[in-house]
Amino acid sequence: MSAAASKPSTASKVAAIVGGDGTPTQALLSDAVAAWRAAGVKVGGVIAETHGIPDRTCGAGLLRDIATGQPYKIYFLTAPSNTSCHLDPSGVEAAGSGLLEQLKDSDVIVLSKFGKLEAMHQGLASVFDAAVAAGKPVLTTVSEKQRDAWRTYAPDAATLPPDADALQAWWQSVQPR
Repeated sequence: MSAAASKPSTASKVAAIVGGDGTPTQALLSDAVAAWRAAGVKVGGVIAETHGIPDRTCGAGLLRDIATGQPYKIYFLTAPSNTSCHLDPSGVEAAGSGLLEQLKDSDVIVLSKFGKLEAMHQGLASVFDAAVAAGKPVLTTVSEKQRDAWRTYAPDAATLPPDADALQAWWQSVQPR
């Protein structure tokens, strides 16, 4: 199945909400995680939270570890001189390093975003790679800016609309029996 497809496939253990970006999509992921955990599903990964600082081109704030609740700060107070983006790659790397241990005990991995860092094989890329290699279902979001990089990374991934029913249908199609 191509990344452009709109329906999940039982063969597509990797899925992304493409084009949906920001707080509403992270809330959708958070709601899905809460429902899955309430049903006894072991969920690993991180969900993004904004920093709430006005007048920023980048809303990156925190990555919150789903299993432990630990927050990881992923923004600079002042953007580096060569960019207007406040994203701190070292914060994303720190969040990702803790997730590798969660893989073996998780039924599904939810990663807040496949973004510019992951497209450059940084950020959460090692977690994406390890989860896929372990055969774990992986759910993420992808901005329009990174759509092509995502298709290159995960050409057979399912593309999901930003809809709770679609996320649940995908999970039903890939969950371990």
